Amino acid sequence: MGITHVTQADFAQTVLQAEQPVLVDFWADWCGPCRMLAPILEEVADAVDGTAEVCKVNVDENPQLAAEYQVMSIPTLLVFRDGKVTAQSVGVKSKQAILDMLK
Repeated sequence: MGITHVTQADFAQTVLQAEQPVLVDFWADWCGPCRMLAPILEEVADAVDGTAEVCKVNVDENPQLAAEYQVMSIPTLLVFRDGKVTAQSVGVKSKQAILDMLK
């Protein structure tokens, strides 16, 4: 399924109302660590296909979402279950560390 790009308009439907865990990457085009994380997230998306979703939110295009979830640094990863944040990390993480967050 790959990675879904989410905006303020579809965040509630895609993330908060999802039936399975959702990993959301808050990122920006100009962010070097975000670019380093991108291929790792592609691998995570392939690994969890069918059991979880991986989404990205561009903080420059969706500043209100970043503010709502108190994203101060990027990349920030949040795991949502049943509409609530259940795990959070800031910075580049390994594929295994991200998969562990989703468990």
